[in-house]
Amino acid sequence: MSLLWQARFFTTVNHLRDLPNTQVPEIAFAGRSNAGKSTAINILCNQKKLAFASKTPGRTQHINYFSIGGAHVGQHRKDETKVDEIRGLLVDLPGYGYAQVSGSAKLHWQELLGDYVQRREQLAALVLIIDSRRPFTDLDIQMLEWFAPTGKPIHCLLTKSDKLNRNDSANALRTARTILGSYVDENGEPFPFTAQLFSALKRSGLDEANDKIVELLGLNVEPPEAANDTDTNDV
Repeated sequence: MSLLWQARFFTTVNHLRDLPNTQVPEIAFAGRSNAGKSTAINILCNQKKLAFASKTPGRTQHINYFSIGGAHVGQHRKDETKVDEIRGLLVDLPGYGYAQVSGSAKLHWQELLGDYVQRREQLAALVLIIDSRRPFTDLDIQMLEWFAPTGKPIHCLLTKSDKLNRNDSANALRTARTILGSYVDENGEPFPFTAQLFSALKRSGLDEANDKIVELLGLNVEPPEAANDTDTNDV
């Protein structure tokens, strides 16, 4: 069972001042409205309604946090989350690029997302959700430009890959890796940006995405308590 299956709603915020005062690593999910972000989060966490998938794209304009650890598995559980036992946080950022969102809402989105991805120290990496049929719109590039200077990893999920044939899928992945590879640091070294094909419908790319997210959160390493217990039992 994946550790991501432990995910449960933790908190929602609409202003940076309200971000949780936690020190565990965060993985943020960002993407254009209708790119399949909520669906990707739900299938990775093996829950149908964890992330809000609105029939009106662009409706959700808050930052939603989901905790890993600190509670029993299952969103339906009512037991209190033990904050000091949380091992990581998944962060669902507002979808961007929906035309019917008002100008003031778009401005708020820009300020909220831009400041969060650039300044949040706890943010360990970004999962960028991109429709494989419409890769790297101007707003996707804007997100890359905001985040790249941090030097932190980006993992790009090219969603809805089941809509493409094999040749088009290969081309989409090649294009994504070329664009991501064009971002380099001051020494000319490429940033730790990766990409993969992903289909929630066909559940393809699910294991690869899960393993990458768990790795970026540092959850592929035993917590200190578990390691100490093992050492004690061996004596």
